[in-house]
Parts: sequence; C-alpha cells; structure tokens
Amino acid sequence: MTGAHEAEGRPLHSAPDGGAKPPRHHARRSLAWRIGTPTVVLLSGALFAVSAADSGGTDLRPGRYTDLASLAEAEADDVKQLQARARDLEQDIDRMSENVRSFRVRTTRHEVERLHDPAGLTPRTGPGLSITLSDAPDDLFEDARDAGASGDVLRRYVVHQQDIQAVVNSLWRAGAEAVVIEGQRVVSTTGIKCEGNAVQLQGVPYPEPYDIEAVGDPTALLSALDSDPIVAGYRADAADPEIAIGWDVETEQQVEAPAFEGLVDIRYAEPLR
Repeated sequence: MTGAHEAEGRPLHSAPDGGAKPPRHHARRSLAWRIGTPTVVLLSGALFAVSAADSGGTDLRPGRYTDLASLAEAEADDVKQLQARARDLEQDIDRMSENVRSFRVRTTRHEVERLHDPAGLTPRTGPGLSITLSDAPDDLFEDARDAGASGDVLRRYVVHQQDIQAVVNSLWRAGAEAVVIEGQRVVSTTGIKCEGNAVQLQGVPYPEPYDIEAVGDPTALLSALDSDPIVAGYRADAADPEIAIGWDVETEQQVEAPAFEGLVDIRYAEPLR
C-alpha cells in the first residue's frame, strides 16, 4: 500500500523530527513583500516630488480645449497679458531714458536732432524750381515706329529713370536744400526704378508726367541743369520737333517740401571698409 500511495501523489519531504515541511515559496513571497513595498512607496514619493518641481504649480497634463472659441479666448488672454507687459516695459524704458543725464547722451541726442533736417525728416520751404518731364506725344512716337525707327531711337521718346535721376543729381550738386518727386521727399535711400510704362518711387508706381520740385537758389539750380551732360541730351530731344519729349522748368517763389514719412532704417546694407 505504501508503494501505491507514493505512485499516486508527490512524496512528502520529511523533517528531522519526522513531520512534513511547509512549502518554501511562502517564505520567499513574504520576504519580497517586506522589501518591495517600501521601495515602491519611496519611488512613488520621488515621482510626485519631481512632477511638482517640473510643473511649477501648474497642471502637467492640462485639459484639452473643447472648441475653437475656447482656444481663441485663451490665446486672446495671453496676447492681452503680453501687451500689458510690453507697455510696462516701454514705460520703464521711458522713465530710464528721462533719467539719463550723461554728457555723451545729450550730445548724441543733439546730433540726431541736427541731422533730421539734412536727412529729409523735417519739412522745408523756400524759393526754387519746378521741373516737369513727360513722354513725347503719341502721334510722334507712332510715326517713328511706323517709319521703322530702331529700339534705341524709340526709347528717346519716353522718360526713363536715368532722366529723372540726372535731374535730381544735378539739383543736389547745385546745393538744393530739399527735392520732391511726385510729392514725395527724396532722401538718401530713395529708389527710382522703371516699371513698364511707369516709374516706381519708393515702390509706388507713377505714370508720366513727372513733377520734380527743389528748394534752393534758382540761379544755381538752373546753372547745374544746363551743365549736366545727361540733362543736356534730354533737352536736345525736347527741342527736336520730331521727338518733342516733354521738358518744362519754372522758377518758383515758394516751394514746399514735406518731411519724409517712410522707413529710414537700412536693414541689409553694410558700410564699406
């Protein structure tokens, strides 16, 4: 019977006193719980501490916006806060600037104010010249084209940017205090460019005729126009009845030159060394 019993079940290990031993895995499980439980608690506490430090008191996983209106409202609030912050900073800068009393700062400010006028940032009035450039009459241009005139000849019937630039440069050389083209004050950064059948000034296209005004000594200005070779060639075409490109000069007792109102910053140019 003993042999049959051992064949049907697992044999029991005998203890020294002849009794059965309890299973060993129960002891190992108790030891794992005693060690593992404090370890998990410590790790959880460390994670909570790290999360609190990273969040800075905010939610690390904020709720999602449920609609576009909520998102727009939140973004608008952020913008208002940033704008308010910017205004505060500007006020701080103004207060700090007012408190600056150094000799160097005062000298620099006076120099900037002195340069406003020659830079074209203040209006000027006085005697000067009024000049008008215009294309040749259409019938003369068409007659020349029908007669088979070359492209170089046909270009003489139209006002180009170099014609305007030649007039303006000669006025500057004569000591003009201010120059205006189509009502815009000319400064050192003013660009004149041909664009199709118009001329662009500061990026704005203007059709002919082109009105140029200058404040300065009329006698000196006229003398400069007479001596400029490019202007002389233009005036020769104006005097030619077969071309008759437009040229008109008037002496003015009062020319008004408004202050330049465009951008004066040079963002991409670098000084020559």
